[in-house]
Amino acid sequence: MKKKLLGVLLCVAMSASMLAGCGGGNNKADNKQEAGDDANAGDDANAGDDANAGDDANAGDDANAGDDANAGGDENTLNVWCWDPKFNIYAMEEAGKMYQKDHPDFNLNVVETPWDDIQKKLTTAATGGALDTLPDIMLVQDNAFQKNVISFPEAFTDLTSSGVDFSQFGEAKTAYSVVDGKNYGVPFDNGAVVACYRTDFLEEAGFKVEDFTDITWDDYLEKGKVVLEKTGKPLLSCQSTESDVIMMMLQSCGASLFDEEGKPNMVGNESLKKVMETYQQLVETGVCKLVNSWDEYVQTLTTETVAGTVNGCWIMASIQSADDQSGKWALTNMPKLVGVEGATNYSNNGGSSWAVTSNCKNTELAFDFLKTTFAGSIELYENILPSSGALATYLPAGDSDVYGEPSEFYGGDAVFKKITEYAGQIPSNNTGVYYYEARDAIATAIQNVVGGSDIDTELEIAQSTVEGLMEQ
Repeated sequence: MKKKLLGVLLCVAMSASMLAGCGGGNNKADNKQEAGDDANAGDDANAGDDANAGDDANAGDDANAGDDANAGGDENTLNVWCWDPKFNIYAMEEAGKMYQKDHPDFNLNVVETPWDDIQKKLTTAATGGALDTLPDIMLVQDNAFQKNVISFPEAFTDLTSSGVDFSQFGEAKTAYSVVDGKNYGVPFDNGAVVACYRTDFLEEAGFKVEDFTDITWDDYLEKGKVVLEKTGKPLLSCQSTESDVIMMMLQSCGASLFDEEGKPNMVGNESLKKVMETYQQLVETGVCKLVNSWDEYVQTLTTETVAGTVNGCWIMASIQSADDQSGKWALTNMPKLVGVEGATNYSNNGGSSWAVTSNCKNTELAFDFLKTTFAGSIELYENILPSSGALATYLPAGDSDVYGEPSEFYGGDAVFKKITEYAGQIPSNNTGVYYYEARDAIATAIQNVVGGSDIDTELEIAQSTVEGLMEQ
């Protein structure tokens, strides 16, 4: 009964997420960050949403995706669910081609399935006892991975002894798909946080990008005031209804909204309080500009409204959609919190990992395929980077010549190598089953704080809200 209740909660949470997205809430950002659309978006500000939409014209076929995924398979065929033809699907198909060179009988059947549909189908299969409708491999958003494994352990295959060397990935990235010390996912795309700046605006204010490297948020605030005064440009922008900046700051010091037992940890969480105080100062001083939607956020970057941004590295695609700004941007690490134990200049926002389901008919083949490609081939990541912008969290790829090539858009800097190095230094955090509910509660709390409410009071309300949901 407990698992069935969790399944219902998952469905309710997903429905609420979809409604919020339709209503222009923070889910456009969530989709773009977490669905792994990332740096492939390239051509327009809404590419992340378009990819996540899963080609709405094909929505009628989604209901049969489970059947398609398992159609006509044999012991040499792996059926895969993932989304976004230009990013995740492209990467998976390239991995299939690579593996097939040494395994000529191997076949890969990739079914385009939007993340929301994967979540629904997984929930339905697990709660309805229909695990045979699942594919062999599916892509799972990192922030939802633990939630799904904890809720539906019978749907996932333990990969701990699969032969994958998980030490070759960033520790924080790997941690997203670890439950009770066991690995359930092979890390894929990179959501490492970057700070991007307009070098011409910084120069106008008397700064260089080096002045914003390895700095604290206190430094950022003071320099941001100077940039605002000299140029009229805020250093940062974000949606007023989202908590992404809060979550990035929090993870940068290895802190979480939950304790090790999965209980809400908001009241008395000094790291979280410091984060909210810092965010409040950024907004009140004008160093951070609040906007109402994802589109408005992207426009602040492409129309030169702000002098920079801090976000997952996938935001680079939206920035690069403004071709006329090539050479005017630079990239470095994010600021770190002052007076917080474990504070670093590194964090994560978004990403996804590959899971092998319990319905996989040939786990030995699935293990070897993933171990050989996504968890073992620098060549694969070299091949997919130019066309898709699919940055690896596979650390050896950072030493690749392709990753070391300079980016003209970012002033000739080897940004791909730099971001891969960042990924290896991100502190891990605990997400758990109610991560999205907690994020939403904190998003409401910070809106109220900016509106004049007391931080401690809002944290008490947020924690009470999540505790109430957990007791249902």
